Amino acid sequence: MAHSVLIVDDAAFMRMMIKDILTKNGFNVVGEAQDGQQAVEKFTELKPDLVTLDITMPEKDGITALKEMKEIEPNATIIMCSAMGQQAMVIDAIQAGAKDFVVKPFQAERVIEAINKALD
Repeated sequence: MAHSVLIVDDAAFMRMMIKDILTKNGFNVVGEAQDGQQAVEKFTELKPDLVTLDITMPEKDGITALKEMKEIEPNATIIMCSAMGQQAMVIDAIQAGAKDFVVKPFQAERVIEAINKALD
């Protein structure tokens, strides 16, 4: 069965890019969210196998959303997405329980590699 994925990014075109990469590689995108608040709500509702989570978003940033998701489901598999130059935030995210991170602009191979490693 295909793994279910929730995609979280405040930019619609970024969500579209990730969705395209994932669906071409056999993943089932079950939901999308454009901010951290929406992300936590959809995570609770959909219980996806994996979440791709942007770090910088309105309402609630990715690190805060990550911590809340980990409180709801300690075994949640979450991969952070960040722009270059956000190393400090990426380290915070990994310490808070993220499995990996991918850097924008996305390279399909790197995204799939990170996801497969995280789901292993």
